Amino acid sequence: MASKILGWLCLAGWLSAGGGPAPAAPRAEFKAGVARVKITPEQPIWLSGYAARNHPSEGVVHDLWIKAVAFEDARGGRAVIVGADLIGLPRAITDPVAARLEKQYGVERARLLFNATHTHSGPVVRSNLTAMYELDEENSRRIQRYGDVVAEALVHAVGGALADLKPAQVLYATGRGSFAINRREPTAKGIRLGVNPAGPSDHTVPVLKVVSPEGTLRAVIFGYACHNTTLGGDFYRISGDYAGFAQLELEKTHPGALALFLQLCGGDQNPNPRGTLELAERHGRSLAAEVSRVLEGDLRPLRGPLRAAFLVTELKFAPHSREQFEARLNDSNPHRARHARLMLQAYDERRPIRSTPYPVQAVRFGRDLTLLALGGEVVIDYQLRIQKEYAGGEPVVTAGYSNDVMCYIPSVRVLKEGGYEPVDSMIYYGMPGPFSEEVEETVMQAVRKVMKRVGR
Repeated sequence: MASKILGWLCLAGWLSAGGGPAPAAPRAEFKAGVARVKITPEQPIWLSGYAARNHPSEGVVHDLWIKAVAFEDARGGRAVIVGADLIGLPRAITDPVAARLEKQYGVERARLLFNATHTHSGPVVRSNLTAMYELDEENSRRIQRYGDVVAEALVHAVGGALADLKPAQVLYATGRGSFAINRREPTAKGIRLGVNPAGPSDHTVPVLKVVSPEGTLRAVIFGYACHNTTLGGDFYRISGDYAGFAQLELEKTHPGALALFLQLCGGDQNPNPRGTLELAERHGRSLAAEVSRVLEGDLRPLRGPLRAAFLVTELKFAPHSREQFEARLNDSNPHRARHARLMLQAYDERRPIRSTPYPVQAVRFGRDLTLLALGGEVVIDYQLRIQKEYAGGEPVVTAGYSNDVMCYIPSVRVLKEGGYEPVDSMIYYGMPGPFSEEVEETVMQAVRKVMKRVGR
């Protein structure tokens, strides 16, 4: 198995410095290292994100990657940011990988941030969204094997970045995106997936610039709050959607640099317009152009020390009973009927799902910037609320899709409105139903705890 897994991996060499020197070398507050590992499947594989898909992938638009940027402050404190061109990284992968990395490299769990771009043109990943499909034995095995590949790639990428640590300066600024739009459209029959220009969005594009003491760009980490769903369920070729195209464009524009995309709280945000490969490329190029503009402007240097905190809380679901699932066994919708069978199996095994573990993490650069990482498909309300609550201090970048993607994480407003994110999507995630109305405050209590632990 090990040889098969390694055969799937294409470990890129650490990106080397190049280019001309800056007029004056700035002080290197940190060491930074970068690495990436290719995770493009070699065989057709079931793509994730759309229940309508009914067969494996048909070719590749561009490669998928695990990318890592490691930071070390003057005291030796470390943090590693990992980005994956995948629908999500479940805890079934990130927890054992984090344990391996702590044992092998001494990097504690709080200092490893795993984020997924949430591309809907990438493979199904282990336990994430497998309830969406009725897979045969061969396709199930292929997905399990691919999960092993992803785990090995994560270990190799983090190890490579840590081995590449060199003096660096880290700077921060923001730009503005242009194509995300709230997708929760109110209708006479309730909320549907559509286009809602009046709904909340956040077009902020945070940009972290990593440069050598001579001024050579080594890495750029950038984010946006928008689903990677430019391409629909009728698209069967592997790609990173707009985020993949944005990273490719930045690496083309800035040769020798690594570009890593962070998915922010885009749970209820879609690209607009959407539906074609050309639009995915267009959105990617526009985002890359904005990031390049920011890179050429005035950015604020970040300082140490690096602080980090990580905790796992529990989010409770609304009460449910065996009877409500028994009533759905003969539902005409095959997804609802399959979901009912899964829930009844849990009841039969005396383990009905009443709550789900939920990871929350903070990584702080001195007193200059805090990265907040939330699990699940987080709706934009959290990003906006956290910005407001911490408006008196340094910037906070809030990323969803981090460390685990177990289901959508609605705000109380979204929960009460109903619709796909808080209710219907739970069928595909294998969850029993909507959360209780405590969900938002439970998340925010955990946010406050990790923020306090890093000094906010």
